[in-house]
Amino acid sequence: MSSTYRLAVVGTGGIAGLHAQALRDRLSDRFEIVAAVDPDADRLESFKSKFGVERGYASIEELLTAEQLDLVDLCTPPGLHADGAVAALEAGVGAICEKPPALSLAEFDRIAAASAASEGDFAVISQHRFGSAAERVRNMQASGVLGALAVAKCDTLWYRPEEYFAVDWRGRWETEGGGPTMGHGIHQIDTLLSLVGPWAEVVATAHRHRRATNTEDVSHAIVTLENGASVSITNSLLSPRETSQIRLDYDHATVELDHLYGYGDGNWTVTPLEDRIEEVMSAWFAKPRGVPSGHAAQFEAVADALDSGAKPPVNCEDARRTLELITALYASAFSGKPVRAGDIDPTSPYYQRMDGAGTPWPDRK
Repeated sequence: MSSTYRLAVVGTGGIAGLHAQALRDRLSDRFEIVAAVDPDADRLESFKSKFGVERGYASIEELLTAEQLDLVDLCTPPGLHADGAVAALEAGVGAICEKPPALSLAEFDRIAAASAASEGDFAVISQHRFGSAAERVRNMQASGVLGALAVAKCDTLWYRPEEYFAVDWRGRWETEGGGPTMGHGIHQIDTLLSLVGPWAEVVATAHRHRRATNTEDVSHAIVTLENGASVSITNSLLSPRETSQIRLDYDHATVELDHLYGYGDGNWTVTPLEDRIEEVMSAWFAKPRGVPSGHAAQFEAVADALDSGAKPPVNCEDARRTLELITALYASAFSGKPVRAGDIDPTSPYYQRMDGAGTPWPDRK
């Protein structure tokens, strides 16, 4: 039997509104938003009024002292994620955190240590893992109907004008952790890894072509997976026709996803070899069906995990694998060398900062 869990939203900007809308419209029987946190009093009051939240606090410390909670939903800017997660976990409260979960592997490992010592669990918002079409692809891959993966691509081609970076924490290593690779491409990269499995090595480049930021505005990578398949990854904030794409070329079929900020079943296409049409398409039209990617789908999975006493999906192990690949991409881009999984340990400058010892371009902010 399912329970209703007491949740507080920490940070009440735009992404918090999307979370709250999904919880109110789709999961009001499973989560109750009992409080919200924001140091900006006007923004906090607006959020409380819109979503019918009774109590508000200026800090997560005040929240954790005053409320009995099952979960905090961290929707703050990236530079505040680690401290917020650790505070919740040390109070014995589970935390679910928007991407990126931390600015560095060092910060993430601090969260993971707090989670290991806590009664609460840590999870990361990775909503594109949870659509029914992605689940079917994983099922098809596991059954062998697609054959082995040979080659893939993963592109996040978005557009952000100069004024987007007027928000003071954007476009800076110290507060956002990176450019489109870290803040935007992480969505597709995480979805990709949930489909294809662990990565082994990356060779990459990163560039600052147009935007007045400290971070890159474009990156490219070639990733070799543990299974030997190769993946090309491009992340851009300079692409007027925006799209988010994943293409997977298996021995027996090509699977493609083309969307922007979320997908339904109709955003996927499967093209089998002529002599594999019947078996591939039979598997493709099987269940589950009809569940779009999105926050509601992930929060429902979190509620299911809480009901059963299991760890929530996209836990520390899953999230670290994605963050390590992004770190390795930057390390390869700025060192000019291939980087293997496991190479970036506490002795590496990239363990502490995504830009390591510095970028090949001067700071602009």
